[in-house]
Amino acid sequence: MSDLLTIAASGVNAYQSALTTVSENISNAGTAGYVRRAVNLTEVSSSGGSINGLTSSVSGVRYDGVDRQANEFRSEEVRTTSSDLSRSSSGVTWLQRIDSALNDNGLSDQLTGFFNSVQAVAADPTATAPRASMLEAAKSVASAFTITGKALDTATSDMKASVTQSVNQLNQLSTTLATVNDALGRSKAGSSGQAALMDQRDQVLDQMSQLVNINVSTDSTGRATVRAGGASGPLLVEGNIAGTVVAAHNNTGVLSFSVHRNGQTSTMTPGGGSLAGMVDSAQKIADASTALQSMATDFMNGVNSVQAGGQDLSGNAGQPIFAAGSGTAALSVVMDDPQAIAAAATGGGTRDNSNIQAFNALRSSGGFEQNLTNMIADNGSTLSGRQQVVDAQTSIRDQAVSSRDSLSGVNLDEEAVDLMRFQQAYQASSRVIQVARETFQSLINIG
Repeated sequence: MSDLLTIAASGVNAYQSALTTVSENISNAGTAGYVRRAVNLTEVSSSGGSINGLTSSVSGVRYDGVDRQANEFRSEEVRTTSSDLSRSSSGVTWLQRIDSALNDNGLSDQLTGFFNSVQAVAADPTATAPRASMLEAAKSVASAFTITGKALDTATSDMKASVTQSVNQLNQLSTTLATVNDALGRSKAGSSGQAALMDQRDQVLDQMSQLVNINVSTDSTGRATVRAGGASGPLLVEGNIAGTVVAAHNNTGVLSFSVHRNGQTSTMTPGGGSLAGMVDSAQKIADASTALQSMATDFMNGVNSVQAGGQDLSGNAGQPIFAAGSGTAALSVVMDDPQAIAAAATGGGTRDNSNIQAFNALRSSGGFEQNLTNMIADNGSTLSGRQQVVDAQTSIRDQAVSSRDSLSGVNLDEEAVDLMRFQQAYQASSRVIQVARETFQSLINIG
């Protein structure tokens, strides 16, 4: 009789725990990062003594915790595709900033307007109105150069701030992972607590992979070892020790990273994640700034050189129209008298326009408008191609997530079946206990 009670009691305890696990699955069906737990039930049997040559035994069931339904291959696939997508998405963001800087301030139109205003002065060198219009056009093109350069400078500053923010986030995630690792090392195998820690671990790893591509390995307790930048990259997290990532951005646009851990410094080369996208984009912003600065300098020097080769309406030697300001491609107009425009060649009369015609040669040889058009077109082409990559990688990432979740996510229909199955088993075990008590009481009454 005691054997019957023992067996039934083991069932009650086991199926009560199983129902708790199923309840956890159901209540967390919509929780991001939650991985389904499968109930692990084991048959138990212990042999007793021998009565009249027959062996007596006590059997039952034991709840051996949960099996976390995670697939490491699918999880790794999600991290890899997320890293690739994050790199491309980051690149698109900063290419859009370059595109906006080059297009939104009307620099191309202002350059064309300036050279067209020169032709109006050449057509009537003595007229004041065309000269005043040319001076206004000069102010407009100087302002457009300055604003465009400032937009690129702002993009550079924003890039540095974004890098700092991302690096800080990566360092915080590394510290969190080290803490989770420490807790995993002390957790009970197969417990819900261990499963919850593994969920937290994987969520942290997913977030890290969006910042930089990572190589992950786990030990028997579930603790993660992370290398940043791929399998050959520096250790970022091992056990309960996390490294610190530091970024450096030089004046030529080169963005670099290093990992400081246990007194050692190692170079980190992102191959994925938003940090890799920023490495690419920082160089593109720097290249665009350099090209714009070169264009502004050549334009300023070319215009001032033409001025220096002629004389104004008063017969004075031509003076500079433009001066360089502070900041990328910053220009200002230093001439305030329209009559100071040197349309005539030295020694020519007031109606001479031979010097100002030199602006045509400058326009052709300098290629300012065409060079700017090429810059805009090249960046636009790169942006369009990168956006197509983002669209494709988004589909690939979404498919990877769907594939992972189909194995590790909670299926409410399946949980409903398990709930009924374990509930019936629990009720049956309870009924066995009741029957055993009734039988025991009947035996007492007979005695």
